[in-house]
Amino acid sequence: MNFKLIAVALLCVTCLSSTATAKEEEGLVTLQLLTPETAIELAQNTLKACRNANYQVAVAVVDRMGVTQVLLRDRFAGPHTPETARRKAWTAVSFRVDTLTLSDRTKPGTPQSGARFVTDALMIGGGVPVEAGGFIVAGVGVSGGPSGEVDDACAREGINAVLEKLEF
Repeated sequence: MNFKLIAVALLCVTCLSSTATAKEEEGLVTLQLLTPETAIELAQNTLKACRNANYQVAVAVVDRMGVTQVLLRDRFAGPHTPETARRKAWTAVSFRVDTLTLSDRTKPGTPQSGARFVTDALMIGGGVPVEAGGFIVAGVGVSGGPSGEVDDACAREGINAVLEKLEF
């Protein structure tokens, strides 16, 4: 009886491992992306977090490739804020780390300072990668608060508001 159970388990493992190998040989990968509805909800919650702190900002949500999904600008946010928010979000997904950290790591005189010359990269706090299951699925950028730390805090509050939708 134990022999049959072991044989069935071995057969299952063999079938599963050959399926995984076959998929790898096809040359395709599966990606997780935010739905438009979740991206909108993330942007709205981020904007709300800044409003609650009495700041008028712009919020951008980009997908894992840096393509804009949502862009919101509060009525009194500066004209530069939408593009700045988009660049912060793009930088966060491109470099796979928040832009507050990048602003420190890429200071003039550091070995990584050259990263500041990458087209569209913006090493100012307020861009945060959005992770789900250990993978970056999006980025959110905020511009218009009085500091990069404030923009970063708003972005993180927005992410926290949609965390349950990101678990898989």
